[in-house]
This record gives sequence, structure tokens and C-alpha cells, in this order.
Amino acid sequence: MKNKTLLEISVESVEAAAAAERGGADRIELCGRLSVGGLTPQLALIRAVRQQIRIPIFVMIRPRPGDFVYSPAEFAQMKKSVAAATDSGVSGLVLGILKPNRTVDIDRTRELVRLAQPLPVTFHRAFDACPDLSQALEDVVPPGATRILTSGGAASALEGAAKIKALVASAGGRVTIVPGAGINAGNILQLAAATQAREFHSGLSTVLPHPKTDCVQFEEEVRVIVKMLSTLTPE
Repeated sequence: MKNKTLLEISVESVEAAAAAERGGADRIELCGRLSVGGLTPQLALIRAVRQQIRIPIFVMIRPRPGDFVYSPAEFAQMKKSVAAATDSGVSGLVLGILKPNRTVDIDRTRELVRLAQPLPVTFHRAFDACPDLSQALEDVVPPGATRILTSGGAASALEGAAKIKALVASAGGRVTIVPGAGINAGNILQLAAATQAREFHSGLSTVLPHPKTDCVQFEEEVRVIVKMLSTLTPE
């Protein structure tokens, strides 16, 4: 029997992290500037959130907005961020790095994964920028990433549900496929049925804009999704 379905919530503040935890989230993805897709958060924020919450914290490692093709200087910055986040006592990291042709940069991904050890690494939605997602899956596995966050190459996870389902089947337990993008209480059960995924990611940006200033409503939205997921029978 597999474990229960898990919900990861992306946040960019201590208040939102605490609200997500109160709402029943299983894990948070901690970012800076979610309005541009999430960047590496400040170390002070990482430490503050680490002190406040008990659920696992996965930290985003992304040096700038835009594409995921990084210069040597940006890659060096990513390595420093990985080391700092790992030393801060978080539970995992989230990152992605591509070659100029938009395929997975296997060698540099492997280097970051090794630097992050023993923490697990999620390969984020840089994955969706790859021209061939089936090949990208095969490229992400050898470096040792444990999860792939994806919308199936579509604008939302629901639109990419068929591809996500195919990725879940192809992954075969080698890596966990985590649907993300546009997920909320109104579509989570449909998405779960369509993809057969067991972990889901949401920032609730389709319900509440960034930054999350109304943490009471944010908490309630998280709680509703958690309640819906709890109705799913573990396999």
C-alpha cells in the first residue's frame, strides 16, 4: 500500500508557511518572489521559517527569473545557495538547470544533487521547458533527483493531465512525478483521478494572488484541498 496522497504548498513568507502548516499541508516549498515563479529565498527567511514550522521545508534554488540556462557565475551562485540551504537544516531542495538547447543539463544537475546530499532534490518546472518530456524524464533520473515538478508541458496541470499520467507510468517508481500549476480545491480530485499521481503541488495563485496577505483565507483554502485529498483511498 502506498502512503497517503501528499500536498506541497509554495510560500514566500513565515506567515504563509505557518498558515499552510495549520491548514494541513504535508510540505512547503519555500521561495522568494513567487510572482516571477520563485527564486532562492534569503537565508534569514529560511532560518525564520525553519524555527516556526515542523513540516518538511524544501527550498528553491534559482538565482534569477527567466530561463534555466545559467552562466558559470550563476552556477557558482547556485552551488553556494545549495550549501547554505543544506546547512540551515531544511528537508530538501528544488532546482532545475538546462542546456542552451533546453535539454536537461545532466552533469551540472548531478553536481548539485551530490552537493545537496543527503537531502532529496526536486527537479522543478524547468522540466516543462524541455522539448521532449519523455526524454527529459530519462535525463533527470541518472543525476539522482527524487521528484519532478511538472504541468505536463501545459499551461496548467489539468491541461497537461494526460502527459502527466504518462510520465507517472514511465517513471515506474524511479522518481516521483508531482503535478503542479493551477491546482486548487476545484480541480484537485479531477487531477488526481486523471494523473494517478500521489503528490501534488500548489501555490493557490489561481485563488489568491502573491503575496499571500490574507493568511486566514490561505489557510482555509489549503485545508479544503487537504480534506479533499483525504477522501482518496491509498493504493
